[in-house]
Amino acid sequence: MTHQISAPPVWFRLPPGFHDVGPGDRAALNAFVEALGGTDAHRGLSQLMDDLEELAGHNVVHTAIGFHPEEPVGVATSLFSLTVRQAGQPNPRLTVARAALAIARSPHWTNSIRRFIDLPSGLPCCLVAGTICVPDVEHRLFQARIATVYPDGLHLLVFDLTSASTQHAEAYTDILEAVTHTALFSDPEASTPKVGGTSRILEVLL
Repeated sequence: MTHQISAPPVWFRLPPGFHDVGPGDRAALNAFVEALGGTDAHRGLSQLMDDLEELAGHNVVHTAIGFHPEEPVGVATSLFSLTVRQAGQPNPRLTVARAALAIARSPHWTNSIRRFIDLPSGLPCCLVAGTICVPDVEHRLFQARIATVYPDGLHLLVFDLTSASTQHAEAYTDILEAVTHTALFSDPEASTPKVGGTSRILEVLL
């Protein structure tokens, strides 16, 4: 779940391999890195935490890092984020359409797919995914972004998943779409659990 005073509460599920991390975790992570030793690790962690603090200034309310084994050896990493900001106008379909169009028009895209998503809630939802070129980054990155709205239509939600492992583009797209399908806007623990339901999250692991 994510919750901030300036944003409405949103509950969602991330699949195994994703670990929540935010600016408030800096002290604990610094202690962990110091225990392991190594200036390179400390420098990398410092850069990561600085970047997360910068994201918080852009209405990003939740971040998580994904680690998944990659054959034959290695780990594929990714960054998940959720941005919540005011819609600015009362028509939710127009809000999502404008947001998706703004995402798709970014000059960083080298190629992309764009499509609408049918959510169980019936809320308007659009996906843009593909590869991007970011200034000062040597290799291309994969990014998937999904725009939808809060039920009251007053807030835009943008789910993001970014990774340098572009070979997993399809799997990462499926993961982000599955996460979006789990989004709820009231406390799920306050309602009676459904019997016999299946989780889409477990179906899209790398």
